[in-house]
Amino acid sequence: MNRVVVTGLGAVTPIGNDVDTFWNSLKEKKIGFGPITAFDTTEFKVKLAAEVTNFDAKQFMDPKAVRRMERFSQFAVAAAKQALDDAKINMSEMDPYRIGVSIGSGVGSLQIIEKEHVKMMEKGPGRVNPLMVPLMISNMAAGNVSIQFGLKGKCIDVVTACASGTHSIGEAMRSIQHGEVDVMVTGGTESCITPIGVAGFSGLTALSTSEDPKRASIPFDAERSGFVMGEGAGIVVLESLEHAKARGARIYAELVGYGATCDAYHITSPAEDGSGAARAMLNAMDEAGIKPEQIDYVNAHGTSTHHNDLFETKAIKLALGEHAPHVKINSTKSMIGHLLGAAGGVEFVTCVKSIENGFVHATVGLSVDDPECDLDYTKGEGVRVNVNYAISNSLGFGGHNASLLVKKFED
Repeated sequence: MNRVVVTGLGAVTPIGNDVDTFWNSLKEKKIGFGPITAFDTTEFKVKLAAEVTNFDAKQFMDPKAVRRMERFSQFAVAAAKQALDDAKINMSEMDPYRIGVSIGSGVGSLQIIEKEHVKMMEKGPGRVNPLMVPLMISNMAAGNVSIQFGLKGKCIDVVTACASGTHSIGEAMRSIQHGEVDVMVTGGTESCITPIGVAGFSGLTALSTSEDPKRASIPFDAERSGFVMGEGAGIVVLESLEHAKARGARIYAELVGYGATCDAYHITSPAEDGSGAARAMLNAMDEAGIKPEQIDYVNAHGTSTHHNDLFETKAIKLALGEHAPHVKINSTKSMIGHLLGAAGGVEFVTCVKSIENGFVHATVGLSVDDPECDLDYTKGEGVRVNVNYAISNSLGFGGHNASLLVKKFED
């Protein structure tokens, strides 16, 4: 099978609308939480979110294209353009049928559903926007990226709730391994900080009601009470090693393992013993042919909900055994909140940057130790450490577990 490498990175996040700004913000422990500006929260218990700010879609596409895309698709196109530019992909020199897209979104556009539902109720069904469906559906992020850049290979949207981005990258890896394509533009995107989105997650008691940005998203902290909803996109360019070398591409890292399982347990709660998530990590390590003691760093799903952080801790212990206490673990969600279907894409970018820079960022906000969460979550300050192997974990409603194992590239 073909070896798969990472050659381009792109990100739109609550703490930076490009990879360099995002990465520097992580190192500086900047948090992207603030009062929700997208709508009036007077009647809502939840007041904070992690919104993307100062984003101008016209910087990445023409105004007509902007009007035909909802926010989640705009984020995907922006991050994809960054990743393709970073990878120095010149489409005039490529076979477009050998470049594919795998971009996940858990929800699609709630904004257009809310807007057009009001219009229908007030003015009748004949006034609903004829483009509502193509603006709404979750696959249109992948579709719009393929249209914008002329990518004619396999084009898919893996929808597994909060694991969508990670599964999308894993399935992109498989497509390259098996020779279906040479290049995949892949990751996740999401934007659903809307009244119904916040109300729905709030009804599940999944969201933090804290109004203190410093104590809202606090993964693995004893006082954690729910996640903060974020938005954005994380997109990467994956290539077969042979293709990357043939065009002289810079190689950031190698993707060497992908594990995917299902808890088959509960629609929202992970398996209490962590067995499903553990098996995903073990499957990724088995594919890479490495042992638990070779893992240097785990970017945890780390949502700041009671169940997730406890059961993921158990999963890491199951997967890594005696080595678990010696691994650096962190949660990027401590600074950007939970980007739902985009989380895995942005967190994979974080893993690649951690390998490149030899740095693991802090889990910001973690201050009150939980005796049941007793691993090294990089409390306090980020650390300089040589990262040869990193795991990125994502868990999604429905019991979906996904793990990606990325390593420092060696020819």
